[in-house]
Amino acid sequence: MRILVTNDDGINAPGLKCLEDIAAQLSDDVWVVAPETNQSGASHSLTLHEPLRCREVSERRYAVRGTPTDCVIMGVRHILLDQPPDLVLSGVNYGTNIAEDVTYSGTIAGAIEGSLLGIRSIAMSLAVGFNAEGDIHWETPIAHGPKLIERLLDAGLPDGVLMNVNFPDLAPEAVAGITIARQGRRDQNNLHIDERHDTWGHPYYWFGFERRKSNPVEGTDLWAIYKGMISVTPLHVDLTNEPMRENLQGIFADTRRKSGK
Repeated sequence: MRILVTNDDGINAPGLKCLEDIAAQLSDDVWVVAPETNQSGASHSLTLHEPLRCREVSERRYAVRGTPTDCVIMGVRHILLDQPPDLVLSGVNYGTNIAEDVTYSGTIAGAIEGSLLGIRSIAMSLAVGFNAEGDIHWETPIAHGPKLIERLLDAGLPDGVLMNVNFPDLAPEAVAGITIARQGRRDQNNLHIDERHDTWGHPYYWFGFERRKSNPVEGTDLWAIYKGMISVTPLHVDLTNEPMRENLQGIFADTRRKSGK
């Protein structure tokens, strides 16, 4: 099995090394194509108005001066053109990608692009920021990730569906299990804007996210992480709201031109 590994935290991120270790437990044919620099929050963006730079860091490891989406496209359509990957793994992200995070996440976008290219794709993230001791348990996805991926692949991933996996910030033995969760929604807005001034007195701004707990609905990805479980959520690109579509279809039915005899 040929595996393409990418992320949004950059080619030197510890989570990427973590995912390489996971992939190595599944296959000896692992390739890495990751952003040159941190692309967190890049979502599913493409680089269209400037050339892409790609350099070989070491054997089977490449850095692209672009987004995670760019990296997957470069990996599938250029670097591995002779033999495309059988699996795309994106992550392991430093921080959760749950609830509304999935719309901003470059980690999720890497898996989205893989699924759009017809390749089974899994995004993986590690919760950080809630551990009182400040520990980062990279060993947890390494311990649980390979078997979880194998079980997901055995179950079969439908075309156009990617898997979003989030690990709690706990030691491997403290994980309370796996929940197949639905995407949640936070009950508070954690975004704040930090206004500063440069040496000329001109204002500039930083967006920041404060990590505060919500009160999630049971069965959601938020709830699973708060309960110390691994959250697994199937996602797809179709954002259509079916109930509203059906409702509007009835309301606007009278506007459709009737075919003549």
